[in-house]
Order: sequence, then structure tokens, then C-alpha cells
Amino acid sequence: MKTMLITGATSGIGLAAARQLAADGHRLVLVGRDTGKLAAAADQVRAAGASAVDTYLCDIGSQASVRQLAHRVRAEHERIDVLANNAGGFTMRRTETTDGIETTFAVNHLGGFLLTELLLDLLIRSTPARILFTSSVMHYGATLDTEDLGFRHGYTPNAAYGRAKLANILYVRDLARRLQGTGVTANAFHPGAVATNIWDAAPRFTRPALALGKKLFMISPEEGARALTYLATDPDVSAVSGCYFQRNRVKAPTAAAQDDAAARRLHIACAESTGLSG
Repeated sequence: MKTMLITGATSGIGLAAARQLAADGHRLVLVGRDTGKLAAAADQVRAAGASAVDTYLCDIGSQASVRQLAHRVRAEHERIDVLANNAGGFTMRRTETTDGIETTFAVNHLGGFLLTELLLDLLIRSTPARILFTSSVMHYGATLDTEDLGFRHGYTPNAAYGRAKLANILYVRDLARRLQGTGVTANAFHPGAVATNIWDAAPRFTRPALALGKKLFMISPEEGARALTYLATDPDVSAVSGCYFQRNRVKAPTAAAQDDAAARRLHIACAESTGLSG
């Protein structure tokens, strides 16, 4: 059985995917921000059949917290077969983390970038291994400005979220190039329009419409999670890397998401923002 680490594992897609993977007897490493929710999630995952469950408290938007997580994982696990960077969030107002990073970018991309980079040698030693990012169709129409990744100018919540999801796809493209020949793959995917608590940040006046939309048009977390479990386990994609998936099929992302020069600039900017060498 494999060891699979999932961030954002206490609710929504992350928790549903953990339960699905547990049903096959895998060992799950659950990462979340709330001790009580982590304990409850662990109980569910154990009940679903996991061979073992480990929980780690981490605020993925805090670089210090991510570094502590990576240190503990490296100290306590000989291998990680799947790293699923699933944690995310949507904020209506522009805010910054304690590191001075715009919150949407920090939570939806930079934290996953840092965790991946810090665990990269462990993943390579665990080959074959897989790296996943939960991205979104909202990358369509998004722009990348490495001089202003945090939207100090022109911030809107949709634009910030779309930029972070575009960054996910560019990063896995660059990772695939860097990891070629190592046995480690990297892919991003859109899980579908999923009825999760990510929509809780919406303005109060829109919530009745959103509640109706969840019932009529959005899929359940269990359905959305199948995209993650497919990429984590299916043998048909064991050698596929650097791709963006929708409905379990490779789909061409935007031209902006296929720009290798932009991917390299993004890597350098993210490395500088996290204190890593570019």
C-alpha cells in the first residue's frame, strides 16, 4: 500500500478523496488547520479502511508552518508516494499573510510550491511517485505578472484566484521538465464545480443564490474527489506528467499556461518569495 499526503484534508474534496483512497487500504497523511477537524477526519478515514492515518497541523498560507510540516514529514516518513496539494481558499478582499504574500496566492499556490520543493528529494527516493495540484477552469482568462503576483494593483477575487490556479498548471509543467527521468510525475486538474465550503467567503447577499446553485448545478465533494483519486492511483496515467486534466482526460490549458518561459519566471519568483534558490 502507498503513503499519500493530502493538504486541505479536513473537508470537501480533500476529505472525500482521503476516504476513497482509504477504501483501498492506503496510508493517509492528512494535513489541515484545525486540530478538532483533523481528528474527526482521521476517524472517518480509518473507518473507510486506511492501513494507517497520520495527521499534521499546518496553515498552508504560512511559510513557517509549511517548513515545520515538511520537517516532520521527512523525519517521520521513509516515503511519500503521492503528494496532493489540495488546500485552497477564496477571499473577497485583498489581504496579506504574515509573510507579506497576498493570501489567495499564498494559500492556493505558494504554500504548495514550498511544500513540494521541500519534499522533492523524498519524493524522488519514493519513486514511482506522483505530485498533484487541485487547479481550476478559472485559470482560463487568467494572467500572470511576476512583477505583481499579489495584485497590489487591480485586485479582484476572481482574478487572484484564477492567477493562482494558472500558477499551479505552469508549475507542474516546469516540474515535469525538471523531474524527467526520475520516476516522479506532476499534474494539475480541475475537479469540477464542487459544492464545498470554499464558497463561504462569498458576500452574504449572494449566499442564497449560491446555496441554490450548489443543489442544482454543482457536483458533490465525492464526485469531485474522484478526479484526485484517479490521478493518484490509476495506472493509465503513471507516466503522464506536466499535464492539465479535466474529467480524467488531458485537456489543453490556455496558451498562458503553456508558456515555458513564464513557467521559469514563475519558479524564480516563487523561489525568491519563499527563500529558496531560484
